[in-house]
Amino acid sequence: MTTMLKSKLHDDLNAAIKERDELRSSTLRLTLAAITKEEVAGKEKRELSDDEVLKVITKEAKKRREAADAFAQGGRPEQAEREKAEGEVLAAYLPKQLSDDELNAIVAQAVEEAKAAGAEGPRAMGAVMKIVNPKVAGQAEGGRVAAAVKKLLQG
Repeated sequence: MTTMLKSKLHDDLNAAIKERDELRSSTLRLTLAAITKEEVAGKEKRELSDDEVLKVITKEAKKRREAADAFAQGGRPEQAEREKAEGEVLAAYLPKQLSDDELNAIVAQAVEEAKAAGAEGPRAMGAVMKIVNPKVAGQAEGGRVAAAVKKLLQG
């Protein structure tokens, strides 16, 4: 029983191989390898759910972004471009990211909820994050969310 997302990755990998699309095929191979590694991690092998597969893809996309930044700072623009391109291939499988305005609106609502519960000031960070994280799961990176919460709590 293969999940929908994982089988889509396999189908897309086969299509990329047939089209001789080296970038897509290598990116999808690495991602599927990461998914398999996650499935066999722990005491017994298990099948990942679509949500878990999505988390693996998100982690892989984040690795690509960080590597692209590192290569750009290290003076290797061609390698940075490759990593960016791989990140874009993976982004096609991720849910649409929230815009800054959408994220700030969700964070502002969460800050109000936390204040109603009695949490205020910079110490309310944890309470607000507990409210925000389930609402933005997969749609905004943790660092972006934390920065928005911190900004609103200080401002």
